Amino acid sequence: MTTKTSFRIGQIVPSSNTTMETEIPSMLRLREQVRPERFTFHSARMRMKHVNKDELAAMDAESDRCALELSDARVDVLGYACLVAIMAMGHGYHRSSQSRLSKATASNQGAAPVITSAGALVDALKVMGVKRIALVAPYMVPLTKLVIDYIEHEGFEVSDWRALEIADNLEVGRHDPSKLPAIVSGMKTDDVDAIVLSACVQMPSLAAIAQVEAATGKPVVTAAVATTYAMLSELGLEQVVPGAGALLSGAYSTKKAF
Repeated sequence: MTTKTSFRIGQIVPSSNTTMETEIPSMLRLREQVRPERFTFHSARMRMKHVNKDELAAMDAESDRCALELSDARVDVLGYACLVAIMAMGHGYHRSSQSRLSKATASNQGAAPVITSAGALVDALKVMGVKRIALVAPYMVPLTKLVIDYIEHEGFEVSDWRALEIADNLEVGRHDPSKLPAIVSGMKTDDVDAIVLSACVQMPSLAAIAQVEAATGKPVVTAAVATTYAMLSELGLEQVVPGAGALLSGAYSTKKAF
């Protein structure tokens, strides 16, 4: 267990993303109420307005610059905030992205681990020991199918899914999370091991997690929750956040409490 108590969180953010800088800090502020560590948040942005493959690829090309900029601030961990941008680059791309961007920070004498929301979600499902999931995504159907294919290539079965077909990334951030429980209620979740309530860091979902877990009796995870879990893991901290669902409940913590 680390004895350090102050951490700088770096965030590589699509320029139109308005949620990563609210939900992840919100979770870590909740954690500050029950644990001694304190966090500050520092962002670098990549241009992206519409969620399509061309804009996603162009945006991903800017991630190296963002990692270098954040390493100037000597952040302790970096989170890459766009799940679909990583998954649109091909199977397993989160591994090469994380490796490349981590090397970029080291080249600037500011070495820090880099996680992606895509890799964090895949790893979270492994930590939870699930096989079959139901998934909600804000993307158009073709990109949602790409995300499903990526996840299934990692060894999971997506047995039911919903694509909300919101092309404008700003509108994704404006989606009302109170609508999510009704969306999930129309899905087949009896035979799944977990529900991915938001396969996108930009689509707000934190406020709906507890309600969906209570209604379905299933553990609920989101891209933002998984990213927070991965950040805490990289920092050597107990992966606990009150009110953020099963993954951060302490049931899957690999660190000992104080």
